[in-house]
Amino acid sequence: MNILVFDIETVPDVEAGRRQYRLEGLSDTDVANTMFARRRQETGGTSDFLRHHLHRIVAISAVLRTGDRLNVWSLGDIGAPEQEIISRFFEGIERYTPTLVSWNGGAFDLPVLHYRALLHGVAAARYWETGEDDTSFRYNNYLSRYHWRHLDLMDVIAGYQTRAVAPLDEVATLLGLPGKLGMHGSRVWEQFQRGDLQGIRDYCETDVINTYLIYLRFELMRARLSRDAHERECGRMREYLRSEQRPHFRAYLDAWRE
Repeated sequence: MNILVFDIETVPDVEAGRRQYRLEGLSDTDVANTMFARRRQETGGTSDFLRHHLHRIVAISAVLRTGDRLNVWSLGDIGAPEQEIISRFFEGIERYTPTLVSWNGGAFDLPVLHYRALLHGVAAARYWETGEDDTSFRYNNYLSRYHWRHLDLMDVIAGYQTRAVAPLDEVATLLGLPGKLGMHGSRVWEQFQRGDLQGIRDYCETDVINTYLIYLRFELMRARLSRDAHERECGRMREYLRSEQRPHFRAYLDAWRE
């Protein structure tokens, strides 16, 4: 079975904000601040988190486990256009037909990907298949909430109960994993404005490592992995992170308890 764990990082789509709110002539920062303020008005001051269609994707990171292969990376070169990294994501689905694994991907990552693919005209036949051309997708596809071709771990572990969901960082640390390592999604826009795309990609990669390791524990819990197999898969990840010799992987290893 091919497993693709994924996570996205986003910033305000300031071009959409300019058009929607008629803010021509304002800087990106001022447009984004206006978008946040409008959102606070919509939510009665409880949140400035933008609606899905107003996010722009700046990073997609993934863990791919297939055959004897394990890889952790961010799609496209640093600074690649949004259309390119979205196309690469869906091309991976076309190539591997993987089980997609996410944390809150059903409520956030995938809907944002839908809007951005719509904007850029990115074709993704395999992803949108629901059984018309391939009957094996009729009762197990990427789109239906209770199908497991996309496994939203947050949703499933919470029993699909909104009041029971937990943050990735807290579940990771509960299991002895490093969690966020000092970075948080709320800081992505700030880092993006500073031009720190590499830091955003590194942060996104540690998130998918956390998600993958929680997925392994989930597979142990539902008896699809034996304890020995679970330890082997965790050991494979440790060895991969050691072999890559990248600073954020080393920091993750140092914080990962045995």
